[in-house]
Amino acid sequence: MSSKRKITVAYGDGIGPEIMKATINILDAAGAQLEYNVVEIGEQVYLKGISSGMEPSTFESLRETKVFLKSPITTPQGGGFKSLNVTTRKSFGLYANVRPCKAFSPFVKTHFPKTDLVIIRENEEDLYAGIEHRQTDEVYQCLKIISQPGSEKIIRYAFEYAKKYGRKKVTCMTKDNIMKLADGLFHKTFDEIAKEYPNIQTDHKIIDIGTALIADRPEVFDVIVTLNLYGDIISDVAAQVTGSVGLGGSANVGEEVAMFEAIHGSAPDIAGMDIANPSGLLNGAIMMLVHIGQPEIAEKISNAWMKTLEDGIHTGDIYQEGLSSKKVGTQEFAQAVIERLGQLPATMIPASFDKDEVTPMDVKLRPRTKAKKELTGIDVFIDWDQDGRDPNVIGERLRQANAKGLQLHLITNRGVKVFPEGMRETFCTDHWRCRFKTDDGSTVTHSQVLDLLQQIEGLGFDFIKTEHLYTFDGVRGYSLAQGE
Repeated sequence: MSSKRKITVAYGDGIGPEIMKATINILDAAGAQLEYNVVEIGEQVYLKGISSGMEPSTFESLRETKVFLKSPITTPQGGGFKSLNVTTRKSFGLYANVRPCKAFSPFVKTHFPKTDLVIIRENEEDLYAGIEHRQTDEVYQCLKIISQPGSEKIIRYAFEYAKKYGRKKVTCMTKDNIMKLADGLFHKTFDEIAKEYPNIQTDHKIIDIGTALIADRPEVFDVIVTLNLYGDIISDVAAQVTGSVGLGGSANVGEEVAMFEAIHGSAPDIAGMDIANPSGLLNGAIMMLVHIGQPEIAEKISNAWMKTLEDGIHTGDIYQEGLSSKKVGTQEFAQAVIERLGQLPATMIPASFDKDEVTPMDVKLRPRTKAKKELTGIDVFIDWDQDGRDPNVIGERLRQANAKGLQLHLITNRGVKVFPEGMRETFCTDHWRCRFKTDDGSTVTHSQVLDLLQQIEGLGFDFIKTEHLYTFDGVRGYSLAQGE
């Protein structure tokens, strides 16, 4: 019986086949104990009419191997094609995206030679849930989904990662000064979990100033944990300021399955030219080797790769006159790494991966007591484009609706209060959020809601969506409107 670890491999599109060939040549030369189950993903699969970009056999392969080494893919232009990465992350619960961003100065040009940070990004929720609707002629909606379990999992993973890899500090980044409930939940959960790790320093940054600091002083960060969209953006910022997006590898980790890849795209404009830098995918493969319990091989490859950089053997994207000694193509770069296997870098710190690091992250959710939920009102969204979009007209008409005390409280347009006593200068679209509550704050029943909606329809309005207004253990579970 073979002692080799079977992994699923996809050569991808564009430069994908070239950089995967180079990476596998290095893995084999280094003595990695791997068996490759090659699958087809990406453009050709999309063009077969499979909207996910992955055939059922690929899912079966991943269920068997639980490890995916993936080259970049090309998604055809036009609608109807799902993100392959998002599909894989959600299908297999790959909730943690891990993006190391380290400077390799002066061999890779950067203004921030001391940068050595890791971004841990929540991978399944947020705006990437992909729940969008066109609600009126003018207004589109994208739902931001943040869950307590999803937040806790990624935050606890970040602290466990910091503990395991000897990191000293974890920074949380959110926009909870604006999204007080959704991002507020993430920040609150971070503060709660941080108490369980007293030996790790913590702080919080609003995402806008946090991003600016990454661009200006990335060396002040160690581990960053954040939500999906923010993490996607700041990962590329951090990779760019450290020298080259082309060098970055990435891990997408779940409880059972993990996916490893380069952070860059398929670059079809240079496909087949043998000039692409394979370092991003190679660094993803190094992370994979640590994950599957072959840290010695990961260490050997990482050190040979750094020695290649030190010796000035560079692909065109990082070539520097006066510093680089030779400009090489994809396969020649791979061969240079192979020739240096067993050597250590002279100026950069050699890689060292402890065998203990291959143990799974201990991510366990805390037991929770379910809160008491009470319905206290309802937001009814209406498509209305009449009478010059005068908020007072729609407001006075809706005041005629009253379902056993459930009556109009206010109207907003794009989140701004416009009735009663709105600002006449506020520009209004055809999308109106109409909040109905009882004057005495009493609990609302579903029959009241149904009665109210029938009355609104009878008044000639097109209601397009409703959102129930709940309290949880007496705490308001919805945001106040601007001006409320």
